[in-house]
Amino acid sequence: MVVRSQCTGSRITGLYIGANNVRRYFPRKVASVDLQLDHLQIQCGLAPHFWNGQPEIQDPRLCDWLELKRMHDKAYRNSMPLAMIPSGENSFILSPADLNATGRARRPVQTAVAQQEESELAEAAVPA
Repeated sequence: MVVRSQCTGSRITGLYIGANNVRRYFPRKVASVDLQLDHLQIQCGLAPHFWNGQPEIQDPRLCDWLELKRMHDKAYRNSMPLAMIPSGENSFILSPADLNATGRARRPVQTAVAQQEESELAEAAVPA
């Protein structure tokens, strides 16, 4: 799913998930989610307003990581798109999104490479 950093002025205040993503990926009984941020894994609580019109995850560690990513990618002065990939129960990997011309997130390079390798292995295993 594609999510965006949430900004107030020039400061990043959290991660905007979006109402459709909340309905699809976040059961109401979930109190927190695990986020993999590069080599760091954090657990972020979900406030009651998360399901009631304010689908945003707020955590100081997350905001610091988002600020760092924004500094490295000068193209985004305010909100930037991010790929949030489910990686287990209530667990997600967060990384900068690679958007194509339509604004949709492309498949992460690591996943595409892994699929190519699997395809090559499958072809090699088939007897000629």
